[in-house]
Amino acid sequence: MIELSVYNTQGETVDSLKVDESIFGGRIRYALLKQAIVMYQANSRVGTAATKGRSMVTGSGRKLFRQKGTGSARVGNIRTGKRVGGGVTFAKEVNDFRKQMPKKQRRLARDSAILAKLLSNNAVVIEGMVFERPRTTEFVGILNKLRIPEKDSCLVTTAQYDRNLYKSARNVNKISVTSVVELNAGQICSHRKMLFTKDAFMAIVNKDENTEEGNWLDS
Repeated sequence: MIELSVYNTQGETVDSLKVDESIFGGRIRYALLKQAIVMYQANSRVGTAATKGRSMVTGSGRKLFRQKGTGSARVGNIRTGKRVGGGVTFAKEVNDFRKQMPKKQRRLARDSAILAKLLSNNAVVIEGMVFERPRTTEFVGILNKLRIPEKDSCLVTTAQYDRNLYKSARNVNKISVTSVVELNAGQICSHRKMLFTKDAFMAIVNKDENTEEGNWLDS
């Protein structure tokens, strides 16, 4: 059983939660986490680098001059990679690096990543973090009161998309904001700390059906 404190925006403890490890799979599955991280990074990779090969440049395919008897080195057509304006030898082509995992494995990897943060005391739950309008200074003040160092990266997780919170945090270095639906193992493992709103954390603990349909393969 994991006991987790709930803080307010002043950094004061206002509640506590007891979470059974079995909710998050009971143990950390490192092999599955690695597979999920590799997939997340591969799906974030842009494979659009390309150069023109011999077949893609303009020019005749006729041999420039005969093979022997000219006193010059042998040469092919004008599109060869040895000549200016010719095609690139071993040209790069557009490549799709995407990988896939079954939905159940993605969920289990996400739960293992959350459990790892809980066991290492790198997860914080906060109640009442609501902004009437974007306030970066106020957001940074909350992080300081929660003793989240500026040098540590932090993933802020909300129950639903919060526009004011997102705008308050987007200019802060190493801070990312996501909703429960979009939460995945790749994001969690790429940040040192996690900051949950209480509603977001309870949605995950209670296995709210709205948290189970996140599609992050295209992220």
